[in-house]
Amino acid sequence: TASGKSELGLALAERLSGEIVCCDSMQVYRGMDIGTGKPTQKEQSRCRHHLLDLVDPGEPFHAAAWAAQARTALDDIHRRGRTPIIVGGTGLYFRALRTGLFDAPPSDPAIRARHQAEAATLGVSALHRRLQGIDPEAAARIRPGDLVRTSRALEVYEQTGIPVSELRRRAAGPPLPWPVSVVILDYPLDKLRPLIHSRVDRMMGAGFLSEVETLRKAGFGRTRALAALGYKQLGQHLDGLLTLPEAVAQTKLATSAYARRQRTWFRREDAQVRATAPP
Repeated sequence: TASGKSELGLALAERLSGEIVCCDSMQVYRGMDIGTGKPTQKEQSRCRHHLLDLVDPGEPFHAAAWAAQARTALDDIHRRGRTPIIVGGTGLYFRALRTGLFDAPPSDPAIRARHQAEAATLGVSALHRRLQGIDPEAAARIRPGDLVRTSRALEVYEQTGIPVSELRRRAAGPPLPWPVSVVILDYPLDKLRPLIHSRVDRMMGAGFLSEVETLRKAGFGRTRALAALGYKQLGQHLDGLLTLPEAVAQTKLATSAYARRQRTWFRREDAQVRATAPP
């Protein structure tokens, strides 16, 4: 986030006769413009954008729905001889498009508690070795010391009798019929943090607080969408829980933490794709 994806996407679209497919879980919501970094009308006039403003903030929306609409948009763009450029930082949405998602069974607290007890007694590595025997493909993607992901993979197997890797393969949609090149803008965090701070300041100057007030007055204050970065903190300010400088500072901190999670996600995704790609 804040690394310049939108600017790069626009530059590529203009150079490659392209159109942008927005891959952002918050930009799908109408009225959430400033705080999501949604392309401005001026930016949208430079090339056609897809998958913005699909639903109101109170309406449910999920990765599979986005992926289905993205495939339709990609088909349309290709049919007209244009180049689609997918731009955004919502990794789950991009995974849903590229490899599909499977409906995992809900978490079972009893199984998780048992795994935690076993890890405390035998060590996480013992659980990881068990996973290697059940699902070596999943085990290869999970660090031996990662109890949460190891436990989840074992949990799914115990609930279904099927390795989670096999469930993912069964759930994958048809492969995209076009070659896909992936570009990740990966700034060192010490260089990205000032960019994040500057962007939050620009959002505030552009009227972010007024945007949050308008959405809350429209009845969207308690929706899941309004718990997004910045919207949550400014909402807490409007509720009298934070001063405005505190809300801005907490937005910057939360956005930096989100950037770290994005980095972890995309590095893991990249490793997983490389590990499963055909030679």
